[in-house]
Amino acid sequence: MRSFYRTLDGALLRDIALVCLAVGVIGVSYGAIAVTSGFPWWFPVLMGALVLAASSEFLFVGILAAGGSPIAALLAGLLVNARHLPFGLAVTDVLGRGWRGFLGTHLMNDETVVFALAQDEQQRKRAAYWLCGLGILVSWPAGAASGALLGSVVRDTDALGLDAMFPAVILALILPAMKERSMPRTALAGAAVALVATPFLPAGLPVLLALIALPLFTVRTEKKEEAVR
Repeated sequence: MRSFYRTLDGALLRDIALVCLAVGVIGVSYGAIAVTSGFPWWFPVLMGALVLAASSEFLFVGILAAGGSPIAALLAGLLVNARHLPFGLAVTDVLGRGWRGFLGTHLMNDETVVFALAQDEQQRKRAAYWLCGLGILVSWPAGAASGALLGSVVRDTDALGLDAMFPAVILALILPAMKERSMPRTALAGAAVALVATPFLPAGLPVLLALIALPLFTVRTEKKEEAVR
């Protein structure tokens, strides 16, 4: 743990702490929703620790609460988590091998990948990935446990607006990357794809579909830059 603090600067440590806090707050909403949907208090906590993927867990709980079959809920969750396949290719060098690689894969999510890819040095990538991943491994189940305990008191969790905190933090993290020439156009194209697909696909899948904008616009911009040179 000390090596993390020696490798990362104060600003990055603060950003990771804020993301873990945001994840914990969303976990409160998740735990409360699960309990008010009829699940026992331990279910969202156990899911949070073993799955560690907010969107697929929300989808899983939602399908079961609506009367869907467990198999359909499981397949939907796996489909949403398919975005981890390109994530794994992007951060292969920070996962490690053996049991560390297994744990590193379990810690993989949107936030850990964003932090790792935002770093220039390999050591900083690894430190950011693992510190953020371990923080989320603690804050997400802890938030779910808190939400499960509060679920019997707060029935309308949407009224708290907890779901807005997490996207706001992620947006703040990716804004510096918008300085690159190709990124604003790529981000807008991906947002348009996700917006169009949202009414027709389950939660999480529109974001996965938006990834098609990344190779299209990135490759096109690189070709233009090479032609100018």
